[in-house]
Amino acid sequence: MSKSQPNPQIEEVKNIFSAYLEQKELRKTNERFTILEEIYNRTDHFDAESLYEFLTKKKKYNVSRATVYNTLELLVSCDLIKKHQFGKNQAQYEKSYGYKQHDHIICVDCKKVVEFCDPRIQQIKSMMGDLLNFKITHHSLNMYGVCGSCQLKRELDSKESNT
Repeated sequence: MSKSQPNPQIEEVKNIFSAYLEQKELRKTNERFTILEEIYNRTDHFDAESLYEFLTKKKKYNVSRATVYNTLELLVSCDLIKKHQFGKNQAQYEKSYGYKQHDHIICVDCKKVVEFCDPRIQQIKSMMGDLLNFKITHHSLNMYGVCGSCQLKRELDSKESNT
């Protein structure tokens, strides 16, 4: 997509956010919309602090830390981003509008997060809902382990300590 063409999804989420702010009688500030746009230009999970650093240091936006944190909470409230707590790490966020349900595998060493989608999980969700008479509205599945790079590092560290 070229720079001159606006991303239609960004325009859509801006409209949703604008309507949400109006409904809650909150101000529609440039900073809030800049934060939203930056999030929807990302392809990764991020924490509030790294987003703040990116906006202020790399993009040179004049935005306060409090505005970033408060805007993230507003975006979670209107379902435009999801907030995850992967283990004891600080909260991680990802855009959610227009994205299919997916699950995560998290490395316990380097904290890398990998998304995956397996239709069998949807089947299990439906089957368990039927079996236990629940209307399942959503789910969250996080698996923890050691990624291939960290496994290799552990092996190398183990060999070095044994010599």
